[in-house]
Formats: sequence, C-alpha cells, structure tokens
Amino acid sequence: MSQQSNIEENLKDLLSLLSKGQFIEAQEKYLSDDVTLTEGNDTPKAGKANVIAQEKEVLSGVGEFIRYEASNTAVNGNVSFYEGVMEYIQKDGVHVKVEQTVVDKWENGKIVSERFYHA
Repeated sequence: MSQQSNIEENLKDLLSLLSKGQFIEAQEKYLSDDVTLTEGNDTPKAGKANVIAQEKEVLSGVGEFIRYEASNTAVNGNVSFYEGVMEYIQKDGVHVKVEQTVVDKWENGKIVSERFYHA
C-alpha cells in the first residue's frame, strides 16, 4: 500500500472519529508527539500533549455537540486537505458554527503539522 493510500485510510478514520465528537481520541491516535498545530495566523501550538491539553480546555466549555461534517477531502503526497463544519452549543448557551479548511502533513501514519483556515 502506498503512503498516499495509507493517508487516505487514516484520514477516513480520523474524520469518522471527529464526526462522532471524539476529538481527543482522534488527536491521541493521529497526532505525532512533536506536532505543530496552527489556527489561522495564530502562533503555532507545539507538541501533542500541549495540543490535547488545550483541546480539553476548549471542550470543557461545550454543552452540546451538534455535528462535525467533512467534505471535499483530497490527498496529495503526504498532505491531506478537507473542508469541515463544526457546530455546537456552549455551556453558556451560545450557538457556535465554525467552517474551516484543514491541511495536514503526515509522516509515518501521524500528523506532524496541522493548520486550520477559518471562515
């Protein structure tokens, strides 16, 4: 199986986890220990443990997960792309809908770099 086929399979599984709201499980399974994650033009977050800790903090404010849907997936070499829509209600009642494009760089079955471009 080629590297691109492996990435396609991993991406499919990753998106399945996200669609169920299993964000921490997806990060634990697919982020490399030395990952960098960038939200838009913010300063990158470095390291799997740091990224997961910050994700847990964000998720602690979520009252109701509504959906995470991905579309328009593509893999080219060791890079995957997809469009995602995430929707949830915060514990304070605020309804949040995020539309984003996600670009992941993969090595040895793990994401080494992830960047989110938000609408």
